[in-house]
Amino acid sequence: MGEIFFPGDSYDTPDGRKKFWQSLFSYTWLMLYSRKIVKDSGMRAKAGNYTGEDWSRASFYSLQSMEALGIRLHVRGMDNMDKVDGPCVFVSNHMSTMETAILPVFIQPRKDATFVVKESLMHYHWFKWILMARQAIVIRRENPREDFTVMMNEGMARIAKGMSVVVFPQGTRQTGFDASGFNSIGVKLAKKAGVPVIPIALRTDTLSMGKIVKDLGRIRPEIPARFLFGEPVYVSGNGKAEHAGICEFIADNLRTWGVPVT
Repeated sequence: MGEIFFPGDSYDTPDGRKKFWQSLFSYTWLMLYSRKIVKDSGMRAKAGNYTGEDWSRASFYSLQSMEALGIRLHVRGMDNMDKVDGPCVFVSNHMSTMETAILPVFIQPRKDATFVVKESLMHYHWFKWILMARQAIVIRRENPREDFTVMMNEGMARIAKGMSVVVFPQGTRQTGFDASGFNSIGVKLAKKAGVPVIPIALRTDTLSMGKIVKDLGRIRPEIPARFLFGEPVYVSGNGKAEHAGICEFIADNLRTWGVPVT
């Protein structure tokens, strides 16, 4: 799984971290640098040389680039991943592209992992090779029943090989949190595979969604980015109580961080 960049339970962007120039061009710089990371990674993946360690290192570079633009990151609960011997299912809310870029640097060194992603991401030339190398589970979001079957079958296959699965049950990015739109697919997969769930509460609207193109929003360094890994949740019965508890965990922390919850 490779080098653990952040071996402790928590991480905070260091005080005095040198900041790159803050201007109207800062997001342009971030996008160009991110494209370089994706292209370099995609080329390695296409050549068949892209490992989990490469993935977490690219994620580390993405994190550093965001911090260079003034984004401050606070991460807690990473030791909860070490409480699980073997794979698990990570269940998280979804706010921006930030979590997909930097979650790997925290997860991959501890748990060999992959993401559940929407099919449209496979249309990005270099990115698709990264997703293929990481054995991402691809869903179409056109037929819920079909997506459920793909999730369960391919999720079980990944877990059987020792890989953890990261699921965003909201489906699309949302700045707030509504438990009624947070489906229980992650809990169902964990129950069927006999592995625990590790819930993740996160706030990443420091990298906001754009009005026209979601990925092209503005950077708001005045809003700290926060990631909290919860205690492992073991699923019993029909999983409804566990799913409700995960929703409550996410909602409670988002409220504490000033995020609207309904």
